[in-house]
Amino acid sequence: MGSQSTAKTFFLLGSMVGWLLVGAALMYLFPVVADWLIASEQTHQWMATLSRGSYDPRLGWMGGGIILVITVAGNILWYQRFDGKV
Repeated sequence: MGSQSTAKTFFLLGSMVGWLLVGAALMYLFPVVADWLIASEQTHQWMATLSRGSYDPRLGWMGGGIILVITVAGNILWYQRFDGKV
């Protein structure tokens, strides 16, 4: 079995967490995107019901966007400086 540095292990784990959070943000945005794309009575009702609660799509847009930028920047930095692949 091969070996890798501790730094690379931490990078891979951090990158994995970043991409998981981006995916979670996309899942959180599914109702609003479905309402934009399909725009049926059912999706409008779905959004009205969610809006009465604490659903706010800005959390997904801002949180997911920030995490996406940080994750992509971290990947670019890692592969340019430490792995030499970009």
